[in-house]
Amino acid sequence: MPATAREAVGKRYDIERMQLARDKSWAALHGIRARMRTGISEDEAALEAAEVFRKLGMERLWHPVLIRIGPNTTKTYRQASDPAVRLGENDSYFIDLGLVFDGHEGDVGDTFVVGDAPQRQACAEAARALFHEVADTWRNRGLSGQALYAYADERAEAMGYRLNHAVKGHRVSDFPHAIHKGGDLGALEASPTSGLWILEIQIAHPSEPFGAFYEDLLVSTNAA
Repeated sequence: MPATAREAVGKRYDIERMQLARDKSWAALHGIRARMRTGISEDEAALEAAEVFRKLGMERLWHPVLIRIGPNTTKTYRQASDPAVRLGENDSYFIDLGLVFDGHEGDVGDTFVVGDAPQRQACAEAARALFHEVADTWRNRGLSGQALYAYADERAEAMGYRLNHAVKGHRVSDFPHAIHKGGDLGALEASPTSGLWILEIQIAHPSEPFGAFYEDLLVSTNAA
């Protein structure tokens, strides 16, 4: 499929509304983070997220709320969590949200650590750093989606982590982006256009049962 077809948008698409959806999605993520506490399960956290969304005026979800705790942080999007896992005293978790505001899609994710868990903290920081390094490489060099994920793989290995190759980024736009069949960012042979693609980074510790996740909209400036 030509890149122009993969980057098609609907009549409502507006880059400023995309930015608003992004900003509100980050606000929702941090609202959920504020409710996380030792002993909570993923299902309980997802239920409490509904109140956060209501206060922000979310229209709908475009993908289910995904909260992964502890060993579940190594699982891909389509893999089921172990439901018995609860947040420990020295633990980590990530939040992945796909929300619609004013007809436009936000998609954000980040990893957080509770208690004293330096290896988990280092992993979370590595996922963020890798995301920003790859995003900056796109801004500075205009690499294709394929080349960006090849670069991410090299850099993750150099940082001492394993890149999750099942996570390859994707399109967003005015809802629903799925009708445009944009596919994975990691399969895009052209340089992605600003404001249309989500860069997803998921890494795992090479020997310990935890990982980290970070995702955000690729935009031409690095302002968050």
